[in-house]
Amino acid sequence: MTRTTRPSAAEPADGATARLPAPLPAPELTEAECRRCGTYIAGLDGRYACGVCGWVNDHSEGHRRLPTADEDPDRPAARGRSRRPRPLPPGPQEGAERPAPGPAGPAPTGH
Repeated sequence: MTRTTRPSAAEPADGATARLPAPLPAPELTEAECRRCGTYIAGLDGRYACGVCGWVNDHSEGHRRLPTADEDPDRPAARGRSRRPRPLPPGPQEGAERPAPGPAGPAPTGH
């Protein structure tokens, strides 16, 4: 008896792999000293930002090129669709009675 497996949601069916972009290589954790204050900092692929003084090196100084938007795995798949604004939450209906303004705070007790 032979057993066949069906592709899961994470595994595309045959022929669908041509449409998927190649996976990006994992970033490399790199370490250096901040050029402004000397704090020991870590970054990804040679791109750094110092949390002490705020210094940031230029993105072009990295060890690898940055991915394009088409290579971004988190980029929304739907293109060309116009984005509609989200509907507002339900509020008071037009023309509905509103409570009359009353005194602020609890009612006076008469003491």
